[in-house]
Amino acid sequence: MIDPQLLRKDTEAVARRLADRKVDFDVAAYNELEAKRKDSQVLAQSLQAERNQSAKSIGQAKAKGEDIAPLLANVADLGKRLSAAEVELSAVQQALDDLLLGLPNLPHESVPLGNDESENVETRTWGEPTQFDFDVLDHVDLAEKRGWLDHDGATRLSGSRFAVLRGPLARLHRALAQFMLDLHTTEHGYEEVNVPLLVQPSAMLGTGQLPKFADDAFATTDEPPRYLIPTAEVPLTNLVADTILEAGQLPVRMTAHTACFRREAGSYGKDTRGLIRQHQFEKVELVHVVQPDASYDALESLIGHAEEVLKRLQLPYRIVTLCTGDMGFAASKTYDMEVWLPGQSAYREISSCSNTEDFQARRMKARWRNPETGKPEYVHTLNGSGLAIGRCMIAVLENYQTADGHVRIPDVLQPYMGGAEII
Repeated sequence: MIDPQLLRKDTEAVARRLADRKVDFDVAAYNELEAKRKDSQVLAQSLQAERNQSAKSIGQAKAKGEDIAPLLANVADLGKRLSAAEVELSAVQQALDDLLLGLPNLPHESVPLGNDESENVETRTWGEPTQFDFDVLDHVDLAEKRGWLDHDGATRLSGSRFAVLRGPLARLHRALAQFMLDLHTTEHGYEEVNVPLLVQPSAMLGTGQLPKFADDAFATTDEPPRYLIPTAEVPLTNLVADTILEAGQLPVRMTAHTACFRREAGSYGKDTRGLIRQHQFEKVELVHVVQPDASYDALESLIGHAEEVLKRLQLPYRIVTLCTGDMGFAASKTYDMEVWLPGQSAYREISSCSNTEDFQARRMKARWRNPETGKPEYVHTLNGSGLAIGRCMIAVLENYQTADGHVRIPDVLQPYMGGAEII
């Protein structure tokens, strides 16, 4: 959530920064709501003070033996007027809250201006696109040919955009997850956490999935519903909701391997072939909770930790800085990591690492106690994939395929594959 005080103090400046994100913020409508809030608040406070004074007058009149009936009637009338004013104030405040909850984060000053992904800026590359002396297969042809990928079975079970992995492919998928977790916990300083896959609406609200992206989520029919997590970012980050951390508890680094569930609303017709875009997929998520002055150093560490996975796997990739028109809702700055897929002759996203600054923390009421002031302040939260397991598996299949349809196993994965060098 954008800082309400910042919005009140410099509405026009906030509107300009939102315009960089292609958001048309109605300044006049906001100013009208804010004026109503101020008027309602002043009226409620005035009526409360008047009622308090009248209540004192009743006690004084009673002590003097005076008739208090008129005073009682006046207090009752003030009470009715106060209740009405409080209802009006609550309604206006709710309208302001709804408006704020629908606004994305403000972009950091270092984020390049742009309209869409075509204007993202390549930051660096690692490795060269893999070359072959034979016609390469994409992951679908390669895996279905060997009976490792069963789309028909998945469709019978669950419909489109699901997959069944069999035999060596299922083991490779598991090996990748274990390798990532071991790397992040033993070398990068993350605490492994096992989290629920179903969360309350408040958790989805806290990280920014609700209310804006309700249509992208799978929910139960309970009232209120529970939501299948779209990413482990949701439960991990919300572990610090409604808390005040001491300075010595920061930074917090957490990782979790979970299934993730997304309707992919608005993406139909895009990446319908294969495992690129599924309703259910698995991911190793990385979350940082840090002091505000440390968050951009943390962002560089975060993307570095994600990069290390691909470096160990010897998979070519590039890093791009997302422009203002392509960033996610909660992000203030985002790096995307894109891995080379020979089957598509293209780089495809495999990790997105973002600093949300205090945007999520405000929604979650996640704070730390600044030892210099002794007062609670909002933390900064960051998140990123370390990595998306299915897409990483695709990259291994396509980059390590052989002319006879086998797949070589990267050296770092061989211990997780029972020592196998090829499948």
